[in-house]
Amino acid sequence: MGRVFVAGSINMDVVATADRHPKVGETVAGREVLYFPGGKGANQAVAASRLGARTTLIGRLGKDAFGAELRAFLAAQGVDLGSVRDADTHSGTAIITVAASDNTIVVIPGSNALVSAEDVADVPLAKDDVAVSQFEIPLPTIAAFFARARRAGATTLLNPAPAQKMSGELLALVDILVLNETELGFLAGVELAESDQAAKIIAVARQLQARADQTICVTLGKRGVLALAASEEFAVPGRVVKAVDTTGAGDCFVGALASQLADGAPLRAALAFANAAASISVQRMGAGPSMPTAAEVKAVL
Repeated sequence: MGRVFVAGSINMDVVATADRHPKVGETVAGREVLYFPGGKGANQAVAASRLGARTTLIGRLGKDAFGAELRAFLAAQGVDLGSVRDADTHSGTAIITVAASDNTIVVIPGSNALVSAEDVADVPLAKDDVAVSQFEIPLPTIAAFFARARRAGATTLLNPAPAQKMSGELLALVDILVLNETELGFLAGVELAESDQAAKIIAVARQLQARADQTICVTLGKRGVLALAASEEFAVPGRVVKAVDTTGAGDCFVGALASQLADGAPLRAALAFANAAASISVQRMGAGPSMPTAAEVKAVL
């Protein structure tokens, strides 16, 4: 079995719950405030680790109370923190409002903005490993990480969220791109809506494809997943559940997919597993703490 290496963000999520989201300039009464370990990198690492993959996280934490809490939480999930370094700034923080099972998020990068190419330079990547990243650390760092991974024969998996423009050079380093239809439309420069048919979404994915052997997976929530694997197209059906908090669902999907690929699972089976894992995570509050175990996922498949 290969290992999962995640280069990414580590945040403390400060979650306020309310009956509805405030309009611009409006104040509404909230129900409670909660503190959850999060950050897309940390979430993906926790998901992979809980699902049985040997998982290393590469990132930075501030020398503050949040940093200490986050380090303790991640270690308790079995994540290898040997490549998580200190930074002379505050830890990454996300301010999240949850209302009617949906969320709004403001992320303050803090120490995540200081994750550099130096931080990924000595990661012991090897063939059969999966290198994962997202867009909450600097893009040059991701490019350096993926270049090392490809030289080692590892699989690179990018979740380009929060969406921002990236170079063609970085996109060409990606073996598997996992994104939702909004992010796909943004990167391809095409307007996509939730009502768009699969054929249109796949056509846009094909426009974005940087290499003939590149895989693009488009997550569609309860509608499931569409995949363009080189020239092959297929769909994985969605799962209808009662969502409590969608924070971290995409990260759960990515971490679960990475864990399955590191275990040698074929793409279609790995996507079905990841879809089931994400459907469990949305039924719980929080990001990192909502990630399921392998036994929980297998029970619903």
